[in-house]
Amino acid sequence: MTTTPATTVDFAAAVERYLAAWNETDAVKRRALVEAAYTPDATYTDPLAAVAGHDGIDTVIGAVQGQFAGLVFTLGGPVDGHHDIARFQWHLGPAGGEALAIGFDVVALDPAGRITTVHGFLDKVPAGL
Repeated sequence: MTTTPATTVDFAAAVERYLAAWNETDAVKRRALVEAAYTPDATYTDPLAAVAGHDGIDTVIGAVQGQFAGLVFTLGGPVDGHHDIARFQWHLGPAGGEALAIGFDVVALDPAGRITTVHGFLDKVPAGL
Protein backbone atom coordinates (compact mmCIF):
# COMPACT_ATOMS: atom_id res chain seq x y z
CA MET A 1 0.00 0.00 0.00
CA THR A 2 1.25 3.47 -0.86
CA THR A 3 0.66 6.26 1.61
CA THR A 4 0.38 9.91 0.77
CA PRO A 5 1.84 12.38 3.24
CA ALA A 6 -0.66 14.65 4.93
CA THR A 7 -0.66 18.27 3.87
CA THR A 8 0.51 21.10 6.08
CA VAL A 9 -2.24 23.40 4.82
CA ASP A 10 -4.05 25.36 7.54
CA PHE A 11 -7.65 24.34 6.80
CA ALA A 12 -9.18 26.74 9.32
CA ALA A 13 -7.30 29.70 7.83
CA ALA A 14 -8.44 28.73 4.31
CA VAL A 15 -12.05 28.60 5.46
CA GLU A 16 -11.67 31.94 7.27
CA ARG A 17 -10.50 33.51 3.98
CA TYR A 18 -13.42 31.85 2.19
CA LEU A 19 -16.00 33.24 4.62
CA ALA A 20 -14.34 36.67 4.63
CA ALA A 21 -14.83 36.88 0.86
CA TRP A 22 -18.50 35.88 1.21
CA ASN A 23 -19.05 38.54 3.88
CA GLU A 24 -17.23 41.47 2.26
CA THR A 25 -19.79 43.83 0.72
CA ASP A 26 -17.34 46.36 -0.73
CA ALA A 27 -16.83 45.13 -4.31
CA VAL A 28 -13.15 46.12 -4.57
CA LYS A 29 -12.25 44.61 -1.20
CA ARG A 30 -14.30 41.50 -1.96
CA ARG A 31 -12.48 40.97 -5.25
CA ALA A 32 -9.12 41.16 -3.46
CA LEU A 33 -10.35 38.58 -0.93
CA VAL A 34 -11.59 36.30 -3.73
CA GLU A 35 -8.18 36.48 -5.40
CA ALA A 36 -6.47 35.68 -2.08
CA ALA A 37 -8.78 32.78 -1.22
CA TYR A 38 -9.13 31.06 -4.63
CA THR A 39 -6.77 30.03 -7.42
CA PRO A 40 -7.40 31.85 -10.73
CA ASP A 41 -9.01 28.75 -12.27
CA ALA A 42 -10.99 27.69 -9.19
CA THR A 43 -14.47 26.27 -9.63
CA TYR A 44 -17.52 26.75 -7.44
CA THR A 45 -20.50 24.41 -7.73
CA ASP A 46 -23.64 24.25 -5.60
CA PRO A 47 -27.30 23.48 -6.40
CA LEU A 48 -27.86 27.05 -7.62
CA ALA A 49 -24.59 27.92 -9.37
CA ALA A 50 -21.69 26.47 -11.32
CA VAL A 51 -18.96 28.99 -12.11
CA ALA A 52 -15.22 29.15 -12.67
CA GLY A 53 -12.48 31.69 -12.10
CA HIS A 54 -12.30 34.81 -10.00
CA ASP A 55 -14.88 36.63 -12.14
CA GLY A 56 -17.47 33.86 -11.84
CA ILE A 57 -16.97 33.37 -8.11
CA ASP A 58 -17.04 37.10 -7.41
CA THR A 59 -20.26 37.45 -9.43
CA VAL A 60 -21.97 34.63 -7.50
CA ILE A 61 -20.94 36.11 -4.16
CA GLY A 62 -22.22 39.55 -5.19
CA ALA A 63 -25.55 38.06 -6.30
CA VAL A 64 -25.97 36.17 -3.02
CA GLN A 65 -25.18 39.32 -1.06
CA GLY A 66 -27.80 41.21 -3.08
CA GLN A 67 -30.40 38.53 -2.40
CA PHE A 68 -29.58 38.26 1.31
CA ALA A 69 -28.57 41.83 2.14
CA GLY A 70 -27.56 42.37 5.75
CA LEU A 71 -26.99 38.68 6.49
CA VAL A 72 -23.60 37.17 7.30
CA PHE A 73 -21.95 33.80 6.84
CA THR A 74 -20.51 32.14 9.93
CA LEU A 75 -18.81 28.85 10.54
CA GLY A 76 -21.33 26.28 11.77
CA GLY A 77 -18.87 23.97 13.52
CA PRO A 78 -15.31 22.73 13.29
CA VAL A 79 -13.41 22.50 10.01
CA ASP A 80 -12.45 18.92 9.18
CA GLY A 81 -9.73 18.15 6.67
CA HIS A 82 -7.11 15.78 5.40
CA HIS A 83 -4.60 15.84 2.57
CA ASP A 84 -5.79 18.78 0.44
CA ILE A 85 -9.53 18.53 1.20
CA ALA A 86 -11.61 20.23 3.90
CA ARG A 87 -15.27 20.18 4.82
CA PHE A 88 -17.31 22.52 6.97
CA GLN A 89 -20.80 23.72 7.70
CA TRP A 90 -21.77 27.35 7.33
CA HIS A 91 -24.75 29.37 8.55
CA LEU A 92 -26.27 32.43 6.90
CA GLY A 93 -28.34 34.76 9.03
CA PRO A 94 -28.40 38.06 10.88
CA ALA A 95 -25.30 38.72 12.98
CA GLY A 96 -25.80 36.92 16.28
CA GLY A 97 -29.19 35.56 15.17
CA GLU A 98 -30.68 32.28 14.01
CA ALA A 99 -29.48 30.92 10.67
CA LEU A 100 -31.96 31.32 7.83
CA ALA A 101 -29.85 29.08 5.58
CA ILE A 102 -27.38 26.31 6.40
CA GLY A 103 -24.98 24.64 4.02
CA PHE A 104 -22.12 22.22 3.91
CA ASP A 105 -19.11 22.80 1.65
CA VAL A 106 -16.22 20.60 0.60
CA VAL A 107 -13.16 22.42 -0.72
CA ALA A 108 -9.93 21.27 -2.32
CA LEU A 109 -6.84 23.38 -1.70
CA ASP A 110 -3.55 23.94 -3.46
CA PRO A 111 -0.27 23.64 -1.47
CA ALA A 112 -0.47 27.36 -0.59
CA GLY A 113 -3.93 26.90 0.94
CA ARG A 114 -5.90 28.54 -1.85
CA ILE A 115 -9.17 26.95 -2.93
CA THR A 116 -9.16 25.08 -6.25
CA THR A 117 -12.70 23.65 -6.06
CA VAL A 118 -15.81 24.11 -3.96
CA HIS A 119 -18.65 21.61 -3.86
CA GLY A 120 -21.52 23.16 -1.93
CA PHE A 121 -24.65 21.58 -0.50
CA LEU A 122 -27.71 23.33 0.92
CA ASP A 123 -29.15 21.75 4.05
CA LYS A 124 -31.65 24.47 4.97
CA VAL A 125 -32.91 27.16 2.62
CA PRO A 126 -35.42 29.97 3.08
CA ALA A 127 -38.86 29.40 1.55
CA GLY A 128 -39.10 30.67 -1.99
CA LEU A 129 -35.46 30.21 -2.88
